[in-house]
Amino acid sequence: METTGEYRVRSRAPDGTAVCVPLDDGEGEPIRVESDDITPGNRVELALSWEAGAATVEAVDVLEDSRISYARGVTGLFEDALSAMDEARRERLGTNARTTYSTDGEPNGAVYVFADQPGERDLYAEFVEGVAPLEPLLDRLDEHEDCPHHVFVLDPAEHDFLVLYLVLRTDSVLARTVADTYC
Repeated sequence: METTGEYRVRSRAPDGTAVCVPLDDGEGEPIRVESDDITPGNRVELALSWEAGAATVEAVDVLEDSRISYARGVTGLFEDALSAMDEARRERLGTNARTTYSTDGEPNGAVYVFADQPGERDLYAEFVEGVAPLEPLLDRLDEHEDCPHHVFVLDPAEHDFLVLYLVLRTDSVLARTVADTYC
């Protein structure tokens, strides 16, 4: 059987396969595929053949060259992330978000913080494995500017929150600075 569909590449597994989440009917069950032509964050159209429940990539078309980077044990978090965490703690919220701005006052991203759920869920692993939803957050970012984004999934060493930083443009100084600092 052959199928074609749109996917978001969420990560690369230790065995080199890419974890992809289908986008055609919302975020469905993630699949693993072997392909050197895709990078975590890419929105792609995949032509797949299925044999014994395993998907083989027949063709790849990169539709959006967005990026996703992951880092555990990060230190020295930026001020907007720390402020969002502090506000969430004060208000007893499990999650919080805020828009970030350039020095010119223009929106350049959004930071989301999610309280750890010890013993229940590993949110970092859920984002890596494509289980935690990401597309609704990217859709909100597209309202500002429809361009490739860079998503940073940061698991701080000294804080009990997961940080998701959606940077508006992959080619921005901000995206390069965050990548150089944390990834």
